[in-house]
Amino acid sequence: MLEKTNRNIQKKSLKERFLLVIGVLFFVVYFVLGLFVIFMDNFPLDMKREYRIGFGILLITYAFIRLARFIKDNKD
Repeated sequence: MLEKTNRNIQKKSLKERFLLVIGVLFFVVYFVLGLFVIFMDNFPLDMKREYRIGFGILLITYAFIRLARFIKDNKD
């Protein structure tokens, strides 16, 4: 399985590798941003705690939707 993944990555063009890195990077960015919104004590925007938790969960959900779409599009 690991050899198949290695060969699959090696066959990708430079553009495809770049898009792979960008896709993973944006998943991490949205996920971490969602965690920051939920757990940051001195949040710079004046929001009620319930709205911050909801917004954070929305960001984390969006991160996983992006990841699922990214994995679906990358299957070759």
